[in-house]
Amino acid sequence: MTNKHPSSTSNTNSKAFAEIIESSLDKSTAQCWEWDNLPLFGSVISFSSSPDIVTLGCVTHVTTGSMDPMRYPYPYKKTEAELRQEQPQIFEFLKTTFTIQMLGQIHQTPNNHNILYMTPLQPAKIHTFVEYTPPHLVHLFFQKPDYLHVLFAHATNLYNIDELLLALNYQLLEKKLISPETIRNLCQTFSLLTGNDYRRLKLFLSRIQSFL
Repeated sequence: MTNKHPSSTSNTNSKAFAEIIESSLDKSTAQCWEWDNLPLFGSVISFSSSPDIVTLGCVTHVTTGSMDPMRYPYPYKKTEAELRQEQPQIFEFLKTTFTIQMLGQIHQTPNNHNILYMTPLQPAKIHTFVEYTPPHLVHLFFQKPDYLHVLFAHATNLYNIDELLLALNYQLLEKKLISPETIRNLCQTFSLLTGNDYRRLKLFLSRIQSFL
């Protein structure tokens, strides 16, 4: 008997692609419904704890492996297409999970969007659906660099906060959701939060300027 995840196309929420399987105040772990439909490092994702509250976070780590501790992927010296043709069952035991660092919330009303750059007051519920954040909400949220305060508050739990910021802002710029002016404001706040570490700031600036 195989253990398959539900397809996102069969779910009533067509935008969702994963759901929360582990949760705490500052971060959550989600599992993709399809192991090969996974988010990019630094992607902005979100979920709704109520109809008018959207919690935003960014992807800080992605892992793909076997969901069965007794089954391990092995090298077959064959392409994915060949394996799907000859041994499709090996893909049924793969899973992809990713970690979400919470950045804040948007409280929506008919006439306003109130943005809170802070750790949520309660963890996400297990099995909450996760989706990519709509562009208009991403644009609103990242106009100010205040989310950096949340990231730096949890920096010890992050693999590399500089790499995360580069990946996040590269995607935001690529999608034209932020402007060069937003990046300049980001760098000023980054400098303050790193204690005006000249060497670190210089290296960070040289890399992020290549996106502009």
